[in-house]
Amino acid sequence: MRVSVDVSNIGGELNAPTSKSYTHRAITIGALSCECIVRKPLLSADTLATVAACEKLGAKIEKVNGDLHIIGMKGKPGVPDDVIDVKNSGTTLRLMTAISSLANGATVLTGDSSIRGRPNQPLLDVLNRLNVDVFSTRNNGCAPIVVRGGLKGSAAEIDGSMSSQFISALLMACPLATEDTILSIKGELKSRPYVDITVEMLQEAGVKILVDESNGIKFIIPANQQYDLKDYTVPGDFSSASYLLAAAAMLGSCITVHNLFPSKQGDSEIINVLRLMGAEVQWDAQQGVVTVEGKQLKGINFDAGATPDLVPTVAVLAAVADGVTVIGNAKHVRYKETDRLHAMAVELSKMGIMIKEEPDSLTITGGKLAGADLHGWHDHRIVMALTLAAMVAGKTTIDTADSVSISYPKFFEEISSIGAKIEMLDE
Repeated sequence: MRVSVDVSNIGGELNAPTSKSYTHRAITIGALSCECIVRKPLLSADTLATVAACEKLGAKIEKVNGDLHIIGMKGKPGVPDDVIDVKNSGTTLRLMTAISSLANGATVLTGDSSIRGRPNQPLLDVLNRLNVDVFSTRNNGCAPIVVRGGLKGSAAEIDGSMSSQFISALLMACPLATEDTILSIKGELKSRPYVDITVEMLQEAGVKILVDESNGIKFIIPANQQYDLKDYTVPGDFSSASYLLAAAAMLGSCITVHNLFPSKQGDSEIINVLRLMGAEVQWDAQQGVVTVEGKQLKGINFDAGATPDLVPTVAVLAAVADGVTVIGNAKHVRYKETDRLHAMAVELSKMGIMIKEEPDSLTITGGKLAGADLHGWHDHRIVMALTLAAMVAGKTTIDTADSVSISYPKFFEEISSIGAKIEMLDE
């Protein structure tokens, strides 16, 4: 699907969609428990892939009035009758690769063309160290992946610089191993807030994870635990809300977004980013209400180490800001649905913005955005960020726009409801 976007004058109030990251984890942890209700889940293409995967591993999941009622596996996944297809969901692939290592047999996991190009070797290496026979069918670390169960605890080390999803996957599976696990993180743990979310939610389910940071980071995971998540309400998503808040800042308008309460989400950093760039931001944390009023923005230095999903948002903010913005510590952003550093450099260059792309950074000089025909790279975050740029530039088309269904299915509908000029086009 393509969309046509023109100069827009927006303003009003919206509710933030609920969190994709929390929803993935709630479904998985609920499925490993006995019975669980997940309230206000984000039902998007990615999270529905996790639902389908958990069902193939033995959980029974029913949608009831927008909630998910789960009869779980009680910590004992079964061997699927068929291949697990994770579609475009990297989170699903990583979590289910680890969870299927608890099954007494072989599981095959694959996904779409993007997923079949995303690296997983660090996770496979650790699982093999933990007595699991797991391999990539093409010997390249990418899906399709075959997992033969047999997870045992042990001491293992994993590089923290590529994807926090590897660590989250191991933290979910290893409490159900037959022996204790000590997982040491080599190098910098990128996207640390996502691991913190995992630990927080495991604790909600009664699972013990000890974190030792006396000499680097080590996760000490006792074996033979039981999951007991009974009732969980998913919070609002700062990652998705970042596009709404940034739209106000870029267009000099005022938007209020509800359902944004404090949590472990690293992408709440968008509040500080907007303030540093010069927008007026009010956050009533107790009520979960954020109001942004746009002002003339200025360039900043942004460290993407903990918050890679904000990079497309910050890039379009930088495109309209005075001066230079440097997005640094961002090499891991290249391993998402697409290479997001390269994608944003290519597309914003088409719109007349000066960008210097380096292995782990973007240097963006703010300027005047011009309308263009843009490629969305089949990536929900690229499409949503470029939509904001187009609302400033005018007369822009963006292809692969249906990818927003991965995390924010109602994005175009909701942003149009507050004044965005968007028209859906046929391919």
